[in-house]
Amino acid sequence: MPPMMSRDPSANADELRLFHTGDHPCGYWPERTARDLVLDPRNPRLLSFYPNALLWGFRRSGDLVYRPHCEHCNACTAVRIPVLDFQPNRSQRRCLARSPQIEARVVAAERNDEHLALYQRYLRHRHLQGGMDDHGAAEFDQFLIGSWSEGRFLELRDRSAEGHGRLVAVAVTDVVPGALSAVYTFYDPDYADISPGTLAILKQLEWARRELRSYLYLGYWIDGHRKMDYKRHFQPLEYFDGRGWKRRDTAVDDDA
Repeated sequence: MPPMMSRDPSANADELRLFHTGDHPCGYWPERTARDLVLDPRNPRLLSFYPNALLWGFRRSGDLVYRPHCEHCNACTAVRIPVLDFQPNRSQRRCLARSPQIEARVVAAERNDEHLALYQRYLRHRHLQGGMDDHGAAEFDQFLIGSWSEGRFLELRDRSAEGHGRLVAVAVTDVVPGALSAVYTFYDPDYADISPGTLAILKQLEWARRELRSYLYLGYWIDGHRKMDYKRHFQPLEYFDGRGWKRRDTAVDDDA
């Protein structure tokens, strides 16, 4: 990956190198290729840069902090929810109402056998032959935890089940000053009817509100992409236009 910016020993110590990846298959449009900007993963100050990187439209995957930077496409748009302004629509209220037995609990971002088994089951069901089929403990740690992030796992458990409750979903969430960032969510396919992805975001918003955090970052949204469409139903929604954050003024069907 050739560097987009380089830093010599006399440069300002606050500068951070950016790398431009080569072309790789697009994760959203199979017929397209993609490129990313990546913050120098070897920089020991990456954790301290990370909150500002979120403000610049980047997100984290493992130890990599990246932003799509494709030559002929700008479809990926970083979005976030202003927590105090958010009000659930009717569909989201129904999602909460039909899941009174689901309890949310914030725990350390540490893998255990229960987490790994759920993650592998989710991949087999949702991403079969998607390149992640053989993910084990090492890949779990590398992809979801990383070596430097200050993340948490938001566990959703079915309290009606025996023992300490059946694990329904895990929302991997980064904690930064004034905000949370939704990194990845995996869930039990048997609970698909309660919309665990939507429920996880609603619970992350409750968590952020309790702690008086201003924003919940949702990663990237693509207009017209079926798998990304759910994000536009969280209103109000702000998007990063390359220079700053603007509120997306789009009417959304409350029953969607």
